[in-house]
Amino acid sequence: MVVVKQLESNVDNLMTVPQGRFVLSRLPARRNELLKAWDAADELLLNELAQHGLPEAESRILIINDAFGALTVALQPYAPVVWSDSYLSHQASRINLDANGRSKDAVTFLTSLDQPSGLFDLILIKAPKTLALLEHQLIGLRPLLKPGTRLIVAGMVKALTASIWTLLETLIGPTTTSLAWKKARLIAVKPDFRLTVPVNPYPGCYKLEGTDFDIVNHANVFSRERLDIGARFFLEQLAQWPDASDIIDLGCGNGVIGLMAAAKNPGAVIHFVDESYMAVASARENFLAAFGHSAAATFRAGDCLNEFKPGSADVILCNPPFHQQHAVGDMIAVRMFKQARQVLNKKGALWVIGNRHLGYQQTLKTLFRQVSLIAGNAKFVVFKATG
Repeated sequence: MVVVKQLESNVDNLMTVPQGRFVLSRLPARRNELLKAWDAADELLLNELAQHGLPEAESRILIINDAFGALTVALQPYAPVVWSDSYLSHQASRINLDANGRSKDAVTFLTSLDQPSGLFDLILIKAPKTLALLEHQLIGLRPLLKPGTRLIVAGMVKALTASIWTLLETLIGPTTTSLAWKKARLIAVKPDFRLTVPVNPYPGCYKLEGTDFDIVNHANVFSRERLDIGARFFLEQLAQWPDASDIIDLGCGNGVIGLMAAAKNPGAVIHFVDESYMAVASARENFLAAFGHSAAATFRAGDCLNEFKPGSADVILCNPPFHQQHAVGDMIAVRMFKQARQVLNKKGALWVIGNRHLGYQQTLKTLFRQVSLIAGNAKFVVFKATG
């Protein structure tokens, strides 16, 4: 009865598909959220499964890149394995399972660093934003396929680039494509076991310019092949903070910002945080390769600064993302800024880099007493926020 009441009170969050009616929410949670926790590709895929028959109850199902648990919740009775690089996606799936009275224990959650095992009857993939992540996943899928395995990729038309078809046909087998529906489409892939499985090219590595550091990058890390121009500009502004004991690299990616902060501030503990499991793994490998255990650091996949105590940080370094999966906006950046204000101590400072057009300065001024422009060029600006 509690779940029914919740469903009725959250009409805008109600996904209605042949498998049932489910209330779904996004993470991070925001008041008056305008974005849904599912898209037309989820609906199209679930309708396709209902129309052409789901597998037998004992069949094994693998769900890859489920954004906030729409597929996981709908298919929970089949005890699926859920494979994702997103901490937030896993957490949202657990929350949405609870909200709909469906047991989390029936679902196996694997991070992108885990390798699923065994053979699967049905594999469902939501097309990721990063093509390299899909390549990594498809190579990992080959040992999981058997004759008769159904593999379906779902996505919004704008996200299904020609490169996705090329990857699918090169690594898995021939494809057939559905008609578009609400700007969504499905790609069915038939496994061809004659195809040669290539060596997985991930993680990659490059030499960080001006240093002896080799930077390891797992498949879903931004700017895997070279230092991006924004990070380069941010690195030029990093200072020595002699009194800093705890420095946080928030949204750390491969950890290059925190790595150089550690080089300049050997007495500080560097805390690397990102919602991508691959990002945190890259940061850990890069830090340990550079410093071994001669410098102190922590590494965590999490929801921004949720696990940090108020007043516990001296410096927070942040190059915030301006998208969450395929959704573009400043929602993650604003959340990072608000949490940074709580986690910094009274003398602490938030250092932020962003594209000039994003207008972070105005948001920062609503949260901090003093916002200073540290540096800027034609594309990027760096701000320091205190108080």
